[in-house]
Amino acid sequence: AGVMGTALLEGLLHHQVVEKTDLWVMDRAEASRKRTQEKLNVITTADFKPYLAHTKTLLLCVKPHQAVSVLKSLKQAGLPPHTLILSIAAGVRLATLESALSSESAPLQNPVIRAMPNTPALVAEGMSVLSGGTQVNGDHLTYAKQIFEAVGRCVILDEAYFDAVTGLSGSGPAYAYLMMEALADGGVRVGLPRDIALTLVAQTVLGAAKMVLETGRHPAALRDDVTTPAGCTIAALLSMEDGKIRSVLARAVEEAATVAAKLG
Repeated sequence: AGVMGTALLEGLLHHQVVEKTDLWVMDRAEASRKRTQEKLNVITTADFKPYLAHTKTLLLCVKPHQAVSVLKSLKQAGLPPHTLILSIAAGVRLATLESALSSESAPLQNPVIRAMPNTPALVAEGMSVLSGGTQVNGDHLTYAKQIFEAVGRCVILDEAYFDAVTGLSGSGPAYAYLMMEALADGGVRVGLPRDIALTLVAQTVLGAAKMVLETGRHPAALRDDVTTPAGCTIAALLSMEDGKIRSVLARAVEEAATVAAKLG
């Protein structure tokens, strides 16, 4: 199931979106199946054929280069036309996914939804974005949104935005970790123990993010609340601006989005 797939299943089970008896997990690696079985206590298998006929939703959590071959194998094994496919394969476009499930003699019937979650789904604070294919209707999107909201927030966007989404929220946790590490280094520089500095930084970032989401106020307005005249905060902010922190972060998103566009 992979790390992200396992996180999604954990969220679904925890929020009772599905029952354990309604889930099956396919993984060719025996060690992975054993880990999934121990962690989730669901049916695990090396062969999906016995389970396909009764599968309502199929979560595709494979490497991008494996997505087409796996879908073709599913189609050949008798994938029901009503089964909803949810793909989290980074960079693999809806048109590519749909073409793997169709041919001239057998037009596409399966609804396909492309999703871009991120790793904080592991702690139920993920940010996921969905986009539906040609056979997808409102009910499919509502159901898929319910699945991804079990591990955080979820929005529905046109697929044209997906490279930008990948560059911002998909890769974004790594940017936050780098900033948090640097801020903790600053704390150590002024005398704090490393573990205390990391705790202070992590909770501060968490709290700041929650303020933005829950108050609906612009980050600039919230920043002004902390920035008193002739105080230490404005001194720190000007130092950060000297380092062109805004353009560095914005360009990082741009660079990641450019690379994401080449993945598929």
